[in-house]
Amino acid sequence: MQSVFASSSKLSASIRARSKSPEHRLVAPHPIPKGQEGMACPITGMFLQASEANKGMSAVEARMVLEADPDIAAEARELLDAVNKAPTTGDVEAVLTAEVRAKSNKTEPVRFVPLNVINRKHVANAETRRLVRSIGGLPTLRRFTTAFYQKAFADEHIDRFIAERSDPHGERFATWIAEKMGDGTPWTDERRTRPRTQLRIGREVVDVSFDRSSAHYAAWHSPKREQHKWGEHFKVDDARVWMRLHFWAARETGMFEHEAFMDYYMRFIGHFVSIYSSNSPPFTRESARWSADPQNIQRYLAAGNVMTDVINQPIEKALAQLPANERVYTGSGHYNPSWPYDAPLRGWW
Repeated sequence: MQSVFASSSKLSASIRARSKSPEHRLVAPHPIPKGQEGMACPITGMFLQASEANKGMSAVEARMVLEADPDIAAEARELLDAVNKAPTTGDVEAVLTAEVRAKSNKTEPVRFVPLNVINRKHVANAETRRLVRSIGGLPTLRRFTTAFYQKAFADEHIDRFIAERSDPHGERFATWIAEKMGDGTPWTDERRTRPRTQLRIGREVVDVSFDRSSAHYAAWHSPKREQHKWGEHFKVDDARVWMRLHFWAARETGMFEHEAFMDYYMRFIGHFVSIYSSNSPPFTRESARWSADPQNIQRYLAAGNVMTDVINQPIEKALAQLPANERVYTGSGHYNPSWPYDAPLRGWW
């Protein structure tokens, strides 16, 4: 785990070296008017960002970017802190069942909760904990994430990133959500004893799938990926397909009946998906709306579980199809954050 923190200095040196190289400077797809440098594009509303603009970034460098992300770095520190401590009652369902949770929240109305991001890192608080407990906690989340992975396995595009279906993907995802929203530490407790998976990459054998950055590094190098894409990090179309399947599973398992939770969860996903594909957050609400139309599902299934309207679609064309107020994306670390971090939009799903 020490390599997580050592990577920060290596990453900074790498970025400094790359920034001096003309071929690795951030370049906009069109001339930027004088005085508009660093501002949002007036057409797309988007900012030029290093994580997706650096097309020549290697998988090793991309993983270093992940490990330097404030959320992922905090997760690494939390695991180190937990190694020498006794496990907590992280699986709070043993203490508070879904029935007890529902009863305890009847007198406490669930309302809109602003996304709690501090210094670019999501931080749980009493309100986020109340939100996740109001839906039934881990038992509800497990049904949701299990349904999601069933859809992911059936989608050839996403399934290519999953080297081993037998891994407890749904369980890990559910405990991660619960912990991120403040409902115990089940994900960290499980990571304390999680066996390391080894993956051969070229001549090197590396440990993977013991945390988020290593799990996604493994996904980039999944043996099921096309040879010409092996090792590439996630692109916008990958993230859009993932989010559509994810919110479809949420819809089928009744998650959208919990309006306040899902309103927060949309923005929660918008925040976390940005480290994997920096241009993806504007598509969060569109990804949730997609499954509300049965015709979209029918077209998807008829095409053999392939989202033909998303895969390989140019980003400019995709953005043009969004409502104007959803194209503007600043990032949750901005002093005046815009979609997907702003106030709720009633009836959007």
